[in-house]
Amino acid sequence: MKIDAAAWPFVAAAAIPAVAVAWWSGPVALALLVVPLAVALFFRDPARRVPADPSLVLSPADGVVMHAGPARPDETPAGTWQQVTIFLSVLDVHINRTPLSGRVLSVAYVPGSFRAAFRADAHRNEHSEIWLDHDGVVIVVRQVVGLLARRVVCRVAVGQALAAGERIGLMKFGSRMDVFVPVTAALAVARGDRVRGGETVLARLATESVNG
Repeated sequence: MKIDAAAWPFVAAAAIPAVAVAWWSGPVALALLVVPLAVALFFRDPARRVPADPSLVLSPADGVVMHAGPARPDETPAGTWQQVTIFLSVLDVHINRTPLSGRVLSVAYVPGSFRAAFRADAHRNEHSEIWLDHDGVVIVVRQVVGLLARRVVCRVAVGQALAAGERIGLMKFGSRMDVFVPVTAALAVARGDRVRGGETVLARLATESVNG
C-alpha cells in the first residue's frame, strides 16, 4: 500500500526506541517496531474509484458524518450554504481529496485553537479553507485540525485545476472536514453515515447549476 511521503519523519522518530534497545534485547526491539508501523499506516494512501458524474459532490475524507443539512450560522463562510461535516478518527485514512473537479479560487490558512474535532465549537480550530469553482458553481472545503492533529497539509494553490477525487493534502492524527455546497444541491448523506474519500457521494448538484 502506498504511504504518503509526509509519514517518514514521524516513522523515523517512532523507530528510535526500537533502535535504542536493539543491542539489549532483539525481541523487545521487534515489539517496539509496532509503533513505527502503526504511524506509517496512519499515512496510508489507498487508491479509490472516483465516480465520473460531474454533478456529484464526493466526500473529501474518510470518516463519519457529524452534520448534514443547513449550514450552522456560526460556522458558515460568506453566503448561503448546506453543510456536511465529517469527523476523522486516528484510525481513518487521512489523505484528503477534492470533492469535485474545478479551479481553486482561494486558499486561506486560519489560525485558531486545538479543540477535539468532534466538539461543537471545533470550527474555531486552526484550519485551511479552499474555495473551488466548478463550472460556475462554488463550493468550500475546510481542513480542520483537532486535539491531536496539530498540522494541516494543504497541497493546492490558487488557479490550480483539480480533477474530482484528486488528492489535495492531509491532516495529521485525528481531525474533521467541512464541505459547503449550494442550497440547491440535494444531500445524499445523513448524520452517522460512514463515508470514504473520493468515492462516497455527499450531494448532487442541481442540473441547471452544472450546465450553467
